[in-house]
Amino acid sequence: MEEAWEPGENAVYDRLELLIASAEQVYTVVRRIGGETGYFAWPLLWKLRGLMDKVSGGVGLRRGRRSRNQLSLGDVVDWWRVEALESNSLLRLRAEMRVPGQAWLEFKVSKIPEGKIELIQRAVFFPEGLLGRCYWWAVYPFHGLVFTGMIRNIIRQAESVQS
Repeated sequence: MEEAWEPGENAVYDRLELLIASAEQVYTVVRRIGGETGYFAWPLLWKLRGLMDKVSGGVGLRRGRRSRNQLSLGDVVDWWRVEALESNSLLRLRAEMRVPGQAWLEFKVSKIPEGKIELIQRAVFFPEGLLGRCYWWAVYPFHGLVFTGMIRNIIRQAESVQS
């Protein structure tokens, strides 16, 4: 896991996991993110974040998504927009929520030696000014909790399909 932030640079929160499910099985779970499926862990915290966004004039979680199982480039997923999409390997969501900076949530699935699959979950934030840096440090403690639960539940679902 890599966690790094230097003043004036981007803030990153990474989670890396190895698993036995196939890339297709992992990606099938990942691409269902948001909407009715939710974010795989801590739904009350995600709802609270959506409420905070709505109160600050953002879209909140009200947009949902077009399809529960399919995604296309440019699709809306709650307060995210699908920015990059590669079948069975990459999903990058760009935040359209109100934040003092720019934010992305990304999932990379790849095959590694020994026949295992690597899943990398990455939250990236480019803060704008002091408010952006304060925002990152205010939400950072929750990232460990939320993203750890998220990736574990993605893996659990993908591997349950495997068995």
